[in-house]
Amino acid sequence: MIDPLSQLIQLLHPRTVFTKGISGAGRWAVRYSDFGQPSFCTVIEGSCRLAVDGETSVTLQAGDFVLLPTTPGFTLSGFDPVQPTFIDPRVAPAPTDEIRHGRQDGTPDVRLLGGYFVLDSPDAGLLVSLLPALVHLRGIDRLSTLVHMVGDEARDARPGRDLVLSRLVEVLLVEALRSVQGESAAPGLLRGLRDARLAIALRLIHDKPAHPWTVAELASEAALSRSVFFDRFTHAVGVPPMEYLLVWRMALAKNLLRQPDADLAVIAERIGYGSASTFSTAFSRHVGQPPGRYARAAAG
Repeated sequence: MIDPLSQLIQLLHPRTVFTKGISGAGRWAVRYSDFGQPSFCTVIEGSCRLAVDGETSVTLQAGDFVLLPTTPGFTLSGFDPVQPTFIDPRVAPAPTDEIRHGRQDGTPDVRLLGGYFVLDSPDAGLLVSLLPALVHLRGIDRLSTLVHMVGDEARDARPGRDLVLSRLVEVLLVEALRSVQGESAAPGLLRGLRDARLAIALRLIHDKPAHPWTVAELASEAALSRSVFFDRFTHAVGVPPMEYLLVWRMALAKNLLRQPDADLAVIAERIGYGSASTFSTAFSRHVGQPPGRYARAAAG
């Protein structure tokens, strides 16, 4: 049976764009504006403070890993109060050497390796909404190793670099997201998969998106009453079961429509619509334009 998390990450089509070293010493603080693209970092040595908009501030220490799937505004700082220096990541030039904040000489108080990547999926915003806003993990050596591998690969222009980077980022995402524990996950796919009963229904939706699922049938598969299943699914995943099914079908449809020689009848059958016209109506209502026009725009 298909693994929903792996399928979602593959559908996001991540590719690495940039990695950098960051260090800080003395009194320092930097304020980054909202970026929108996923970013990550691991702490190599020392410690600092991270305050992400809308989230409780956290202390980062050596071995910690952070993933921000949409990278809202945040402040990274030392522990002494100081007015942050503002940085707009959309216009700031990409540095070629390690970025040093605060005191420029001497041994730094903290060193980090970070980076960001873009998502090629046309449904990236919707799919990322199924993930936590902030992933902060401690003591997972595999993640630190993966970040260092991404950094090493990004710095070298060896043959196959782009393919290796895209696969490393996929592995990095899977490793980080599957390490998020139970109730610490915000409503979304991860929390749903942590619930053994709901995971059955989610795997069935991902495994057989063309099946004419109903709430009653999914509840039966999960061995729950219809009302309990509906409430539990909505609370854990953040949307009702049939809305999740529609979102997933449309995400698959968008991905298929980006392929050369996309056939509407074939796509309709693969995601559970009886005809190309029925699919076209549903797609137009959900996306705001007919699938044919969407495919032409994607090709362009």
